[in-house]
Amino acid sequence: MNSKPFLRMDNIHKRFGPVIASAGVTLEVEENEIHALLGENGAGKSVLMNILCGVLSPTEGQIIFKGLPLKLGSPREAIAHRIGMVHQHFMLVPNLSVAENYMLGQGSPLRVIRDLKEVSARIRELSERYGLDVRPEAIVRDLSVGEQQRVEILKVLFHGIDLLILDEPTAVLTPQETDRLLELLRNLVADGKTVIFISHKLDEVMRVSDRVSVMRDAKVVFTTETANTNPRELARMMVGRDVLMDLPRKQLAPGRVVLSVRGLNCANELGLPAVKDVSFDVRENEIVGIAGVSGNGQSELALALTGLLPIDSGSVKLNGSEIAGLKSSEINRLPMAHIPEDRHKMGIVLPLPLTENTILHRYDQAPFSSRGLLKSNEIAEHTRELIRSYKVKTAGENELIENLSGGNQQKLVVARELARNPDFLLINQLTRGIDIGAMELVMQRVLKERDAGKAILLISTELEELFGVCDRIMVIYEGRLLGELPPDRARLEEMGLLMAGNTAEAEKLAAAHPA
Repeated sequence: MNSKPFLRMDNIHKRFGPVIASAGVTLEVEENEIHALLGENGAGKSVLMNILCGVLSPTEGQIIFKGLPLKLGSPREAIAHRIGMVHQHFMLVPNLSVAENYMLGQGSPLRVIRDLKEVSARIRELSERYGLDVRPEAIVRDLSVGEQQRVEILKVLFHGIDLLILDEPTAVLTPQETDRLLELLRNLVADGKTVIFISHKLDEVMRVSDRVSVMRDAKVVFTTETANTNPRELARMMVGRDVLMDLPRKQLAPGRVVLSVRGLNCANELGLPAVKDVSFDVRENEIVGIAGVSGNGQSELALALTGLLPIDSGSVKLNGSEIAGLKSSEINRLPMAHIPEDRHKMGIVLPLPLTENTILHRYDQAPFSSRGLLKSNEIAEHTRELIRSYKVKTAGENELIENLSGGNQQKLVVARELARNPDFLLINQLTRGIDIGAMELVMQRVLKERDAGKAILLISTELEELFGVCDRIMVIYEGRLLGELPPDRARLEEMGLLMAGNTAEAEKLAAAHPA
């Protein structure tokens, strides 16, 4: 290891009023390495990386980059110093071409028109050099999620960087796309780049990184060579205790059909077909998974089942009664609960306290109200019980939910929905954006509901989540269900092919795994 590291973030402090987001963090990254950064939600990873790429300024501390002090005032300044970041949520304009996206903010419209051919040639050159298969003339909205990510990575390379920061880069990729990305990262290092890789997926960290640092409570608490550690130790360092890596699951016989869907069709917000002739059943004592790359109709399916999106045709029956065509408010009165994919947009009301968020669906029902008046003592006790049971980290039941980390917000949403004691539970992206400690807890609670006789539909882009809790897994592609597989990790390649719509190759693999 060099005496002077390529990057040293030295004693970095960051405060937002009374909140300490970074408490004297020191992080060293060597040149030409992939350095993984792990930590629970709220541990300070994003704040630290936003400081490094110029989005935030530290309250105290300094950055030493290539042996020199570095003070950044904006992401543009970071790029000028050859530091670039690919964020978890893409920063692309969908109606523009790839080349036009690369030129945004780079000059006047006349310059864009004049230089477009030169920029396109440079994109093709870099694309071929790194094997990224990016077409400069392609319109971003027509690209798959995996293609858009390659566009984002190439955009940073296009502007010229020596240090690349990737925030949860595999969250929306198929297994094959993930393999391709990890191979790209090794190629970038071989080409002289340095990579900081933020991820919750410990298997990927073990596969691709050279060293790994763990953050907990706004500090770096552990750094080691990746070859000298293992997923169990990393999980323990993240959470501060041992974590169950493989959850025990009982073998149960499915019971009666609770949810029955037949010939379901619906359109997206643009009026285009999104769910196409979908049929399936979910029974008592089972968790049925739906796997697929984001944007293949999962969101619309969930919204249609909950009455939040009109159904064009088809049948949806809950406990034998037709619910297709009911309003969401009417479905909300039924023994059915919904954990939505975007907790901020659909699961919670950020400016409200925890007490009000825990009764969003039942504010007008006993025991939380009587004769049109809210019963504050009952609401407070209910909220305290959920906080205790689900280990929600909070200052108290009256704290604003926007002050909680994403993982703790998700635990409260799960707690609220399960407290409704539903017959059918619809979950969309159970563990999205949450750390391994919160993931363990919510997955255990969902398995407990399944063992108690509930019927559960779990939509997820996280295959490890599906393998961990599901009894069977269906694959959705462009709005259609292409196949069903058991939760067998040996069938991962077959599942990835179905997720990419390659049914012919998937069938060849399936022949090697007869049921």
